[in-house]
Amino acid sequence: MNETTSSSEAKPKIDFQKITRDGLWGNNAALVQLLGLCPLLAVSNSVVNALGLGIATVLVLVISNSCVSLIRGQVNDEIRLPVFVLIIASATTCIELIMKAFTFELYEILGIFIPLIVTNCAVLGRADAFASKNNLAASALDGFMIGSGFLLVLLALGALREILGSGTLFADMELLLGSWASVLEIQLAGEQYRGFLFAILPPGAFVLMGLIIAAKNIFDERQKQKQLPTSEPGVQSKRVRVTGHIS
Repeated sequence: MNETTSSSEAKPKIDFQKITRDGLWGNNAALVQLLGLCPLLAVSNSVVNALGLGIATVLVLVISNSCVSLIRGQVNDEIRLPVFVLIIASATTCIELIMKAFTFELYEILGIFIPLIVTNCAVLGRADAFASKNNLAASALDGFMIGSGFLLVLLALGALREILGSGTLFADMELLLGSWASVLEIQLAGEQYRGFLFAILPPGAFVLMGLIIAAKNIFDERQKQKQLPTSEPGVQSKRVRVTGHIS
C-alpha cells in the first residue's frame, strides 16, 4: 500500500493552465524562442498566407506530439531523434497532400515553406523536450498551444503587412475557405492607395516583427512592475548600526 502511494506521489502533476499560458504567451515559439522565423517572415505578407501556414503548423505539431508521446517508452535514446524527424516528416507530408487536394492555389503560393515545416525547430524541439516525457493529453495540448501561439503571431504580422502594403484585410480568403469567403475582404484604403511596398518586402517583415517583439517585452515588463511589492505608507525602514543593534 505504501509503495503504491509513493509511486503515485512521484508522478509530477501536469499543469494544463501553464501549458496554455506558455504556448500562447510566456514561451511563444516566435516571440520568445525566436524559432521558425524563416517561414514566418517569408509568407506573412497577407492574412490568408499566414493563416494557411499557421494552420498547417498547428496540425503538424499536434500530430507529431501525440505520436511521439504514444511511442516514448518504446524508442531508445540512440534512435530517438531520427524517429521523431520521421514522424514529423510523415505528418507534414499528410498535411501537404491535403492542401494540394483542397487548397491547391494557396499551396502553390506558400510553395516550399509547407514541406519546410519538417525543419522548423519548434516542432522537433517540442517533440524532444515535452512530448517524449509526458502523456498523450498533455502532449497534444502542448502541440496545439505552441502552434496556436505561432499562428497568432503569423496573423498579427500578416494583418499589419497586408494593411500597410495593400490597404486591405482578409483579401483572397477564398483561396483557403472557398468562393464564399470573397465577401470577407475589407477595403481599408481608397482605390488610389498605392500601397507601402516596404511592408510587403522582407525588410519590412523584419522591422514589423521587431516591433511586435518589443511590444510584448514592454508589456511583460510593465506587468512585472505592477506585481512588485510596494512598501506600506507610513512605515519607516529600520537602521542598522555598526554594532549590530537595531534602533
